[in-house]
Amino acid sequence: MNILWDQCLEVLSDNMSNSAFQTWFKPLIPLSFNEQDELLVLQASSQFVVTYIEENYLDLLAQTLRRVFGPNVKLDYRIVVDSTSGTSVKSPSNISPLIDSALAGDLASSVAQQPLSKWDSQLNPSYTFNTFVIGEANKYARTSGLAVAQRPGNTAFNPLFIFGDSGVGKTHLANAIGNQVLQLYPDKKVIYVSANTFKLQYQEAAQHNHIPDFLRFYQQLDVLIVDDIQYFSGLTKTQDTFFHIFNYLQQSRKQLIMTSDRPPLELKDVEARLLTRFKWGLSVEMLQPDYQLRKDILLTKMKRDGIELSDEIVDFIATNVGDSVRDLEGVLASLLAYSTLSDKEIDMALAEKVVSRIVSLRPRVISMNEICDAVAEHYHLSARAIQSASRTSEVMQARHMMIYLTKILTEHSLNEIGLFLGRRTHATVLHSYNEFKGRLEVDPILRQQMQRIKSAIMH
Repeated sequence: MNILWDQCLEVLSDNMSNSAFQTWFKPLIPLSFNEQDELLVLQASSQFVVTYIEENYLDLLAQTLRRVFGPNVKLDYRIVVDSTSGTSVKSPSNISPLIDSALAGDLASSVAQQPLSKWDSQLNPSYTFNTFVIGEANKYARTSGLAVAQRPGNTAFNPLFIFGDSGVGKTHLANAIGNQVLQLYPDKKVIYVSANTFKLQYQEAAQHNHIPDFLRFYQQLDVLIVDDIQYFSGLTKTQDTFFHIFNYLQQSRKQLIMTSDRPPLELKDVEARLLTRFKWGLSVEMLQPDYQLRKDILLTKMKRDGIELSDEIVDFIATNVGDSVRDLEGVLASLLAYSTLSDKEIDMALAEKVVSRIVSLRPRVISMNEICDAVAEHYHLSARAIQSASRTSEVMQARHMMIYLTKILTEHSLNEIGLFLGRRTHATVLHSYNEFKGRLEVDPILRQQMQRIKSAIMH
């Protein structure tokens, strides 16, 4: 039995992260294998461990057991409930084999004392501060999160309550804090859990009378991160249990981090005593990304994924996909998929097609006054100078820039543009447009200036 179980462990370790393997499977102990009934009994430290394994690794475990023990193998568990006496009970099943009491006590003790390196924190390793793109919409939240990561439990930001609309990067930031803590303090125990998963874990523990195990598991953490805590709304018993965990960790100077789609005051059907505690530390808002941040996020993800897009396409996506970072990621993934499947380069037509399936494209009407003001500001001139008869090189450069941008950004005719610019003729405007367009093709600095002014106009 032990040899077969070791073979199972080899297979399991090859199919998951080392931290997950060390946390959930390495501590399991094979107690018996009845060859006649083909029943394997494993010993676990708590019902929480059993529940977690069955929720997250059941298919992998079942396939491994069938491969090693045989196609008809069945599985049962024994749970340690008293580490001092070695008392244990079976998990809901039909078997109650005897266990070695000393072994049971050693197991419970060793699990409780496992260092962080052997814990599966459930953090996403790709969500770090290095991959978190900074902008006006999130820089305060990021600074606060970094301060918490450097001194978890020892700042005034405990708890740290991060709120904002869906898709603004709250989950990324929360994971980045956890990953930074692990990097700086390898011996700390960090767990990331969604509010919905916490609820399901609690309900499972309550159903099988294992609330003490559930509480002990969470109370031994150094950093607890709960995502989307608004889903605790109306769950009185879950809130009550979380209240006790919160109090214990906070009083023990352990760090709590929560995310929500709204600030604490706007949470509905949440106990007043919890809301009060949510406000003890720092509540920080993450706003929807502005144009520049959206563009920076696109460029960062393009570099990461090896995607090349023209400035025009990047500008188009950043302009039209404005509510969610997830939408930006979805657009890039779709563009890459379409391009790969069709074996075609990503052009503006494809970008418009993909973006239109994700967001509603609402063309914006841009006035000539807006364009003239933006060009004048860039060249440190007045709008009146651009509309004047002046032929100085600086004014003419600005005027030609204004003509070009008006032609590509609006539906105005050349006659209307000429009228706006001091009653210039159709032929004069057309000549200016063609000359400037030709210069753009050979002058990268002029192209950069045009793109900056265009971005300012669009946003």
